[in-house]
Amino acid sequence: MALRKALTLSVSGKGGAGKTTITALLLKILLESGKQDILVIDADPAMNLPNVLGIELKGKTTLGMILDKKKDELELGTHFYGKLLEGEIWESIINQNGFDMLIMGRTKGEGCYCSLDSFAAIIIESLTKMYDFILIDFYAGFEHLSRRTDRFADILLIVTDPSKMGFGTSRRIKELIEEVNISFKDVFLVGNRFNIKLERQLSNFSKEIGVKYAGIIPYDQNVAEFNMKGKSLMHIPKDSLAFIFAKRFYEIIFKKF
Repeated sequence: MALRKALTLSVSGKGGAGKTTITALLLKILLESGKQDILVIDADPAMNLPNVLGIELKGKTTLGMILDKKKDELELGTHFYGKLLEGEIWESIINQNGFDMLIMGRTKGEGCYCSLDSFAAIIIESLTKMYDFILIDFYAGFEHLSRRTDRFADILLIVTDPSKMGFGTSRRIKELIEEVNISFKDVFLVGNRFNIKLERQLSNFSKEIGVKYAGIIPYDQNVAEFNMKGKSLMHIPKDSLAFIFAKRFYEIIFKKF
């Protein structure tokens, strides 16, 4: 019997664009659509996604912690590295109501984040055979693309805010995909905190850089208040603008699957 292959979605974009918020909203929609066997990966060393999902970080093990513990024992970057640590990795997965979560975190001291990226790429490849859906909230910028950390993702979702920097980062992400030859099945652009009057501009920009247009999320007072109070977006009301608009581009992104 062949192993299943997860539908893997990677969320990318500039810092502060709203990647974590959109990852959380997509997870909420997946759960409310009755989807099962979902893994969420927080690949941002800032580790904000657990808070947004209402998960307590204290006492949790991250991939960075595992790497610190074992980096002197094994040769990093080999395929066997992930295989030999499989038991510890499974123990670090946080089981929640309806989904699992894996936190990359960070390694101790100074140095390049690329070692953890290499480790994560091996782990992600392995985990795609164990779940039906995987959502990956990546850190800001495009280093994970240049290091091909998310080369096993099926869909890349680029998130931008209504700013020149956000548009510039989105353009560079698309250019990097072509430079490093990552073959996503689909690449989408979504706007966060957009005024509806600016939607046409975003749609035109998506055509300009050669990616599919998914839609926008307007500014939502509920999201702002939930984030300010540290409340989980899993409990955001269904009549919230962010949730309503997220359901629209959820249908666009996942309609093939």
